[in-house]
Amino acid sequence: MVKNFFSSKDKSPKNIQIKKDIINHFITTGNDTIAELSKELDLSVPTVTKFIGELTEDGYISEFGKVQTAGGRHPSVYGLNPSSIYFVGVDMTRHHLSMALMDFKGNIVDQQIGVHYICENTTESFDALCHHIQKFIDRTGKLKDKIYNINLNISGRVNPESGHSYSSFYFSEQPITEILSKRLQYKVGIDNDTRAMAYGEYMKGAIEGEKNVIFVNISWGLGIGIIIDGKLYYGKSGFSGEFGHFPAFDNEIICHCGKKGCLETEASGLAIHRMVLERIARGESTILTEHVKNVQDITLTDIIRATNMEDTMCIEILEEVGYKLGKYIAGLINIFNPELLVIGGQVAETDGFILLPIRSAVRKYSLSLVNKDSHIVLSKLKNRAGIIGACMVARSRLFND
Repeated sequence: MVKNFFSSKDKSPKNIQIKKDIINHFITTGNDTIAELSKELDLSVPTVTKFIGELTEDGYISEFGKVQTAGGRHPSVYGLNPSSIYFVGVDMTRHHLSMALMDFKGNIVDQQIGVHYICENTTESFDALCHHIQKFIDRTGKLKDKIYNINLNISGRVNPESGHSYSSFYFSEQPITEILSKRLQYKVGIDNDTRAMAYGEYMKGAIEGEKNVIFVNISWGLGIGIIIDGKLYYGKSGFSGEFGHFPAFDNEIICHCGKKGCLETEASGLAIHRMVLERIARGESTILTEHVKNVQDITLTDIIRATNMEDTMCIEILEEVGYKLGKYIAGLINIFNPELLVIGGQVAETDGFILLPIRSAVRKYSLSLVNKDSHIVLSKLKNRAGIIGACMVARSRLFND
């Protein structure tokens, strides 16, 4: 297991910082020449050459051929050595786990998506989580000795800095990250699932150069990930993005947070599921009753599948929910004036059925001068946004120590 990123010979904080800057440049920009690195980092060519040499000797940097120029010497191109370090991302949802192994350059080299798992706030569920993660690590073979750290996505209130999860597995005052690190024998971090999805989309998905982005995760719950000037916004305690608990409706529906009237009670996967069961109970026709024997066994996945098969009842419910949600997304646009707003999460798998009513409500309720520069698109990564984001978050914590 990798324990320290830089070797013990790195005594100078200034030298360590230069190496961090070089690594971060390659993470965000990709391969580059020493001359371009020197220009970007405002350092002399000899200085950059020295540190590139040391990082290459340590195995973190590799040379990737020459740049073809019109004349003179062809400069070498350098970048991250993909096989030097690996990261594990774990995305935990209500009924499934997805896990991935990512190399240093950000390539997914192994993954397991949709492993059956019931997320409950019990020690049994926590033990099962550890078992699944350990089993995935074991299957990586010799690569597990190069795993630097692990990041686990958890829904709800998560404080990545303290390592506490207040929505799941809050059994004691001890941070869950410490418990997981001891159980798995790797450094383990946690983050909010929606924020990790936003970061995954930012690094590998639908975002192409935009720096101010809002990612809306419409799954069983509802949350947003906020990116400002190219950086994730966490808030004071890591609790930013609780969009689903905006007090929006004067209803008597109790949200899982214990309050009434939350946006999530009428605009989320949970709300869609409840509305479907209510309308079936009233005798409305749907292909769901043809494919699922017991109505109470209908899942959100079943509803999404029926919607994409153009089931009339499901489409009507998606349109209703999408329009309600779009009204409050319009408020987000008025407040943040983002360049891009990405609709993701499980419900986004219905594509236009959820996207069109959202866009319609946004046009009606947001300020036209504000929304004209805010494009709304669907997630490019879809159900892989969580694990890719989890891996990317793990890599972003290279220098936390």
